[in-house]
Amino acid sequence: MLQQLLDFLENFGAWGLFIHAFIDAVIFPIPAFFLQVSLSAFNPSNALWLATVGYIGCLLGTPFGYWIGKALGHSLLYKFLKKEWIDKATAMFQKSGETAILIGSFTPIPFKVFTILSGCLNFPLWRLIAYAAIGRAIKFYAVGTLFYLYGRAASSMVNDVSLYIFLGAIPFILLFIYVRKRIRDKNKQAAQEAVIAESNLSAEQMLPEAEQTRPAAASERDALRPSMKLDK
Repeated sequence: MLQQLLDFLENFGAWGLFIHAFIDAVIFPIPAFFLQVSLSAFNPSNALWLATVGYIGCLLGTPFGYWIGKALGHSLLYKFLKKEWIDKATAMFQKSGETAILIGSFTPIPFKVFTILSGCLNFPLWRLIAYAAIGRAIKFYAVGTLFYLYGRAASSMVNDVSLYIFLGAIPFILLFIYVRKRIRDKNKQAAQEAVIAESNLSAEQMLPEAEQTRPAAASERDALRPSMKLDK
């Protein structure tokens, strides 16, 4: 049945890829990668245009997958996808959501796993879209560029394109993790320094008040002394 639906979408060309990429980010279990390859092999001169169409469809579908995950949770994923995929994606998210989305853009794990998981785990939607925009652009345009440059001969190359992209992206991913950690550490340190500065300021403000109350208390004692002598 899924293959029949895939063949049906292929008949509509770029529009079929747009729909496939859209539902790929929502619930469809077959990645849009396969239809992109099929259409690009049929007409390599349109490969970059097809990459653009698929990329836009994926980004527009991403929020819908997110909202489905927010509403229905993990139960929906387990009905349609392999438990192994879901468990791997969940483990990646628990370590680092942003990195999981970037890596997930290149892995065989269907991308809707990451969009729905983002909703399940209350990951910020704007971050999901931002990192999906980076990762999916690399994936779609890498395939499109191969077909545009090498024509139908690229069909034998794209099977390993995810691996090559991932290996090439490793240095950038590690750099991203390092920079993000440095920024978080600086923000944390700045917050701690702000708390210390605020507490010091409060202490300094309390000192003049204490000094003002001391003379007043001394004056009251001095005023009471004559009356105490008279009583004696």
